[in-house]
Amino acid sequence: MSDMSRFRMYPMPSQQIALLEQARHARYVWNLALEQWSMCRRGGAAPPGYLEQARQLTEARAAFGWLRTGSQTVQQQALRDFHQAVKNFHAGTHRRPNWRKAGRHVGFRIVGLQASRIVKLNRKWAKVNVPKVGWVRLRLSRAVPYAKSYRITRDRAGRWHIAFAVVPEPIPAPGTGQVVGVDRGVTISAALSSGQLLSCPSLSETEQARLKLLQRRLARCSRGSNRRQRVKTAIAKILARAGDRHKDWVEKISTDLARRFDVVRVEDLRIAKMTRCPKPKSDPERPGTFLPNRRRAKAGLNRGILANGWGLLVLRLEHKAAGRVERVNPAYTSQTCSVCGHCAPENRESQASFLCTACGHQVHADVNAAINIAAGRAVSARGETPVRVSRRREPQLATSA
Repeated sequence: MSDMSRFRMYPMPSQQIALLEQARHARYVWNLALEQWSMCRRGGAAPPGYLEQARQLTEARAAFGWLRTGSQTVQQQALRDFHQAVKNFHAGTHRRPNWRKAGRHVGFRIVGLQASRIVKLNRKWAKVNVPKVGWVRLRLSRAVPYAKSYRITRDRAGRWHIAFAVVPEPIPAPGTGQVVGVDRGVTISAALSSGQLLSCPSLSETEQARLKLLQRRLARCSRGSNRRQRVKTAIAKILARAGDRHKDWVEKISTDLARRFDVVRVEDLRIAKMTRCPKPKSDPERPGTFLPNRRRAKAGLNRGILANGWGLLVLRLEHKAAGRVERVNPAYTSQTCSVCGHCAPENRESQASFLCTACGHQVHADVNAAINIAAGRAVSARGETPVRVSRRREPQLATSA
């Protein structure tokens, strides 16, 4: 589901209470279904299917009044989402379904005829009829797409959003035959083979100082206190502001690349493995102790990788330029001269400077790597390796919010 189908909602205080209650019911049903599924082991009885759990839900609604006050559509849809998540897990396309936590996973989905109850008020505002809640206003930042379902969520900053389940059409190729290589980095977020250097926006110095102050204040707050909750909300607002900037930057860059170039080549990076926490390394001088700075340095690198949106940029490129994104083996692309092809570690003088020891070619190191990626020059011990065309991965409907 793309951010292009998400809109900001502005519920009234009484409506916020009703929305939170609906999300609480959906979370309860999801966790109960997950508990039943987790207790069934291999060789034992099979876990109950959707029809059996729907029958159990009907009995629970008849027995408990607090559950009966909620929408049956929301609660049944939570069961459908869970069983779809189990199917995706067994198919190997998604991770194992996990528990939904209060304050972190706040949301529910509406499917069917009730998802089409949307009325446009004027050029900037519309309203949607949410079951058991009423008409809730939403801001029209673009035209509302036609969809058979939508999902309502609340982030940690307290903002409500409605996301319609639609897959936007890919951007058509310009037909110029141009190829661009994209080298992703920490200091420079993305360097293009055309020489353009792009940086993902981040928090300002004032915002970073404010964030550090709030984090120190949070450490002194008592658990469960109202003051701690207010500080956590203030921190979430700052982090949400940074996340919005990252997503906006990724959307603009991916759209620009999809419109300007026929083929976009990127490094085939395993970001999940790259950002994995390293194992502690023992100190050879003091047996039984571990070096303290190894994880701290790796944590800083992991934050830099995740803050620059490496994975999200390629994912949105695959959505917008479907079938036109190619992945290149990243081996030695930063050490190979883009002019003569000489490969040596001494070619890269520093993080930003590249000087070929064979031909004397000097250029920005990230631009040199991007040119090699555009040419498909992935050097290995056996010579050049072919590029791999990335298949388009269709955005899946969110099964956990």
